[in-house]
Amino acid sequence: MYIVSLTYTASLERIDDALPAHRDWLDAQFAAGNFVAAGPKVPRDGGVILASNMERARLDALLATDPFAEQDLVVYAVTEFKATRLAPGLNLPRPEAP
Repeated sequence: MYIVSLTYTASLERIDDALPAHRDWLDAQFAAGNFVAAGPKVPRDGGVILASNMERARLDALLATDPFAEQDLVVYAVTEFKATRLAPGLNLPRPEAP
């Protein structure tokens, strides 16, 4: 599992212009089972994505297709961790077979 922290490197006006395309991209990643949570940071200087069920190289390739990345509007910090405990009722996708 990965925590992806996005930090804006452009004005909020430019971020807002790209936001509909970014949201469409997020929708596609959720539909594909790649992401389990996403949302803006507070204060609004970036966002956070929880990604699961993939190798790091695949995540990096997906992030490169984010409209925010394509327009050079953000930088990403990626932290990998192993979820060993989950809240009751929280189900995450199972890891891919090697």
